[in-house]
Amino acid sequence: MVKLKKILTLRTIIATSAGLTLSSSTFVAAVQVAGFLVGDAAWLAILTGGLLCMTAALCFSELNGMIPSAAGIRLYFNHAFNDRLALTVSLLYMAVIMGVIGAESYILAEILHEAFPLISPLAWILVMFTVVTGMNIVGIRIAGWFQDAITYGLMVTLISLAVIGLAKIDFQLSAPLATGGAVNLLNAVAVGVFLFVGFEWVTPLAEEVTHSRLISRGMLLAIGILSVVYAVFTVAMTATVPRESLVNSPIPQMLFAQTILGDTGTAIMVMLTLAASITTFNAGLIGISRFVYASAREHVLPSIFSKISLRFFTPWVAVLSIFVIGVLISLLTLFSHRYLVLVNMAAAMESVIYVLAGLAVIVLRKKMPDAQRPYRIRGGYIIPAASALIFSLLALAIFTTFPRVFLYLGLGMLLSYWYVTRVVPRLKQLQRQKRASGRRRRRPVAHAEKQGD
Repeated sequence: MVKLKKILTLRTIIATSAGLTLSSSTFVAAVQVAGFLVGDAAWLAILTGGLLCMTAALCFSELNGMIPSAAGIRLYFNHAFNDRLALTVSLLYMAVIMGVIGAESYILAEILHEAFPLISPLAWILVMFTVVTGMNIVGIRIAGWFQDAITYGLMVTLISLAVIGLAKIDFQLSAPLATGGAVNLLNAVAVGVFLFVGFEWVTPLAEEVTHSRLISRGMLLAIGILSVVYAVFTVAMTATVPRESLVNSPIPQMLFAQTILGDTGTAIMVMLTLAASITTFNAGLIGISRFVYASAREHVLPSIFSKISLRFFTPWVAVLSIFVIGVLISLLTLFSHRYLVLVNMAAAMESVIYVLAGLAVIVLRKKMPDAQRPYRIRGGYIIPAASALIFSLLALAIFTTFPRVFLYLGLGMLLSYWYVTRVVPRLKQLQRQKRASGRRRRRPVAHAEKQGD
């Protein structure tokens, strides 16, 4: 059986973990965070969100060490709870992450329309998807190098622009802790979690890293670096551009760049937005394609998705399928303009997943106390229990503030449950029939050989 190649290093793990979170839509979420607060406390909400996500990352580190698989989240929850719950939640989560790509494509279209009004935004989206898909089919090493270069370059540029903006206005924090109340801060932190959405989607690369511990280190370092980048850049945006203008715009980063550097800023931000969109789709394609591949390998999805290229050792059918789905979601978002719903759905779903991850650590310690754990969270149950409790409150805050998000995720859960209970059993039955048919065809051959002897 052809397997994935173990070639990824820590540098690429950090870039991949950070790449899916470092998207153009995160600038919209960052402005939403600032919009909940009355002073200059956006940095506080963002750093708090990053710290909370680190508790979830520690939970994923322990789970990944126990079960290093491309199936990732699905297997963690399967071992801790049951297969039906694991499948239902993980399939819905995969769909929501694909929705993030839709939100990303909308913001990319707005930026490109601003800079190049004569060129169709759809053309840019298709070019981006085609290039990134081609790289992923050719090989994970090439996609990884590409991810490294763009992600690290993007983070350095964002910090540089923030420093330029703050220096131009001789900025000083006037109200660094003014949040407007505990409820405002809670809502800001809840949306701030979206800034880090998808960092754990690096876990499906567990079968392609040179050492399994790199997944844990990569997630924690990615969250730490992004916390600083987001905090500094958000403070710079809200300090140089009127907050009401930022909140009402799908391209707040463009307004910021134009304010501090004029036309030069516009050109730079167009390039940055393209880079951010590409890192998001590339990282998402890398992680989700491995999840699809592993799910098909275990007959949760049609077996055709488990095919691996004999030349490049990549799951090419899964990659191409995500390309098609990504384009369709991008088109729907482009015409519906409902990008904020996708942003908030991702934040809510992320919180739900982190609750389950914390609970899974606790349950597996009781169900499988003697299982090998290359990485074990210190302090007993304190961190996984705290992670589960905190993210439960954050999910509740999002559902209360945005009831439509609760409705959409509820409908998605029902659809995912229908697939798990109706379609998956048929797929597994077909696989059993194929195996039985294969055994029957081999038996006459063996019998004939004995007669010949």
